[in-house]
Amino acid sequence: MLDASLKAMAFIEGKNESDLDDDDLLVFALVKAVEIVGEAAGKVSKEYQANHPEIHWSAMISMRNRLVHAYFDINKKIL
Repeated sequence: MLDASLKAMAFIEGKNESDLDDDDLLVFALVKAVEIVGEAAGKVSKEYQANHPEIHWSAMISMRNRLVHAYFDINKKIL
């Protein structure tokens, strides 16, 4: 999770919103990184999640599900 998160942040460093409109490779890289984070978050035990409520587990998992199942309708502003 950490590795994919760090990669996503590195991908967007120095970028702005319009870069997402112009760079399909950047969008695909971000989508994949966020999918990995969400997939990994879903594998974290419920006990660990409960002990770390400061982490938005359900948001990460929901974003992964949205990207995987509604890939044709990605809102780049949210990504």
